[in-house]
Amino acid sequence: MALSTVTSDEIEGTVSIYVATTRDVAAEPQYFTGERGPRLAFAKIDMTVPRGHKSGELELPDSGPADPAKHFAVRSVQRMELPVILTDVRKDVARRPSTERDVLVFVHGYNTSAADAAYRFAQIVYDSGFKGVPVLFTWPSRGQLLAYPYDRESALYSRDFLEANLRAISRDIRAGNIDVLAHSMGTLLTVETLRQAAIRGDGSFGGKLRNVMLAAPDLDLDVFKTQMRQIKRPVTVFISADDRALAFSRRFAGDKTRLGALSSKDTQEIAELEKLDVSLIDLSDVSTSDSLNHGKFAASPKVVQLIGKRLQADKGIATRGPGFGDRLGDIAGGVVGTVGGTLEMVVTAPAAIVGQR
Repeated sequence: MALSTVTSDEIEGTVSIYVATTRDVAAEPQYFTGERGPRLAFAKIDMTVPRGHKSGELELPDSGPADPAKHFAVRSVQRMELPVILTDVRKDVARRPSTERDVLVFVHGYNTSAADAAYRFAQIVYDSGFKGVPVLFTWPSRGQLLAYPYDRESALYSRDFLEANLRAISRDIRAGNIDVLAHSMGTLLTVETLRQAAIRGDGSFGGKLRNVMLAAPDLDLDVFKTQMRQIKRPVTVFISADDRALAFSRRFAGDKTRLGALSSKDTQEIAELEKLDVSLIDLSDVSTSDSLNHGKFAASPKVVQLIGKRLQADKGIATRGPGFGDRLGDIAGGVVGTVGGTLEMVVTAPAAIVGQR
């Protein structure tokens, strides 16, 4: 995360992100490694969005330093101790209108460095139009394709720390609601954290936890169902049957289908998940620049914008609209087709596209 000198005429906008991490600390410009730290560390990152940014794209240099006119760039990184960051976030929340005091916590996936997670979250925040407080929870992924077993253990290592972070947000900063967006292996960390919080007796985090969104979850279906029986709350899952990364993960998991790669043929699994209050949103027909089809939730301009609009609504994302068996068709044209049927519905609000079955 090398710092860039930025002028206002080069950029389209800025994004400030608070960071909580279980990564070990490092010298600049890395700041955080892929190894496990003994305690939570904190930072605040100010990033810029290039003037020519296209929604759904994450413009980064192939090598070398970022050009702020062409790429997402880091303007500043401030390391903070817990008392300092709590004071800073409280002040940030206090000066916002009541409608902009919600917190969005992003938990990234496997094979992701701290820098990659920060850039991706900045893109999600900017493209979604989210107006609340963005918090990145980054755990010790080594950012290496063959480090899958290590990353999985690092995700589990971080459970208590994520729970402590969510409790601090709910209790100590006077925020509104908490929404959690987790991706890939980060969904394992998130769901395990919610499970243990429920077992402890406060899975709602003082009533502050609102939306839980799992994007392309790298989760065993059987395990997920046992977790949901403890969590006992609505969860929204973005799936895509053509997810190539989850096909790779399946090989490590005894050829068991991953939750994020469910297809319309898995009718029994779908029915069981519906009984557990799981809303499945099928992105199989959405095309993006992501060759692995693993990051559609962020790489599709329409999907990421709709997520943001629902986060701004009073009732959050899980309200109404098509669920599994529906596909996102020509959203710009306002038509969503229904798989296996002739019904078409005109979309009049974001909730009619991203929401419960």
